[in-house]
Amino acid sequence: MRPEEADPDARWLTLVMHLTFYVLHLTALIRFIQRHPSSVNTTLVIVLAALLAGIYAAGVGRDTYAPTDPSMRRPQALRVVWLAAVVLVWAVLVELAPSFAWVAVPLIYAALRILPPVAACVLVGVLTVFVTIAQLRLAPRFDLDLVVGPAAVAGFATAVFLHMKRLAARQRRLIDDLIRTRRELAATERRAGTLAERQRLSMEIHDTLAQGLSSQQMLLQAAERTWDRDPAKAHGHVRSATKIVEHNLAEARRFVHDLAPADLAVSGGLPQALRTLAGRESDERLRVLVHAEEPGGPELPERVQSTLLRIAQGALANVREHARATTAVLTLTTLDDRAVLDVADDGRGFDPATLPETPQGSRGHGLPAIRARVRQLGGTLAVESAPGEGTVLTATIPLVGGQASD
Repeated sequence: MRPEEADPDARWLTLVMHLTFYVLHLTALIRFIQRHPSSVNTTLVIVLAALLAGIYAAGVGRDTYAPTDPSMRRPQALRVVWLAAVVLVWAVLVELAPSFAWVAVPLIYAALRILPPVAACVLVGVLTVFVTIAQLRLAPRFDLDLVVGPAAVAGFATAVFLHMKRLAARQRRLIDDLIRTRRELAATERRAGTLAERQRLSMEIHDTLAQGLSSQQMLLQAAERTWDRDPAKAHGHVRSATKIVEHNLAEARRFVHDLAPADLAVSGGLPQALRTLAGRESDERLRVLVHAEEPGGPELPERVQSTLLRIAQGALANVREHARATTAVLTLTTLDDRAVLDVADDGRGFDPATLPETPQGSRGHGLPAIRARVRQLGGTLAVESAPGEGTVLTATIPLVGGQASD
């Protein structure tokens, strides 16, 4: 694509310059023929005028007025050869017929666009000298205006053109910088989105699949230990493990399709999902109780329900793995402006000051992951515990003015 095809302004300027050339060329030829109808040079002038018009027309399709790419060390050879041929024929024509002097106007713009600034200024000076000499030859006597006028106009036009050319080059650099910055920003956003998605996936896997696999492992180990002395109990452990496998499979399918937790698919919403979770997590080692108030107003947003259920799953996984508790209690309280989930256990407790703010080590999750989930919805997480005194985890999610609405 040629530059003037890409830029409507350049295409318009190209058209104006071509029309200007041919109007000045035709006017000069008519003026010469009217004043010198039978001169010995008339035929030669007509031939040279036709040659100039032909050479100029040959260059019209070669981006005559398109600016040279600033990244190139020198302009294209064909454009330079074309310009040299046009100027040479024009100079001979002006020597024979000074009326053609003003055809230099479009040639000056061609020189400024095709040549580097220094070479263009030199050629503009040469063209101006030819125009000045031609005007003096046509004048009945010496006139200082004919010397100063063309030089002043050519100098002013050249300065303005070079200034605009520098502005255009600066604008191109700014556009290139903007495009490069947008690409870098897009790459940064993609990296940030990838990291956020990786964190989300890791939390989902930890709170669902990993927890289920851990429960299956403990049940199967218990079945193995009791297989010989108490086959009925061992079979019960295997059946419980099978149910967990079925639930994990449902979680995995919904997880792949980015749907809500499987427990929320049943009727009853979050309270029923917490009861289902408690029943699945309860065994001879840990008893899980649920106190859930049915919401009096509108049902909690799906995102809030999903987050609170994941928090409950992660908290119970921590209780089972670290607390050595015998009882855990899930309490759901729904108010007008917030939803509160408390997870309390009677385990060995710990010092909350030792908790990391972000996932660390190979384990990588637990309470830091729960805290990240709460913050995503603009909520708060409080942990009350002490060694030997159990633990109470409280997650509060705002329902008005926060990020919890669907």
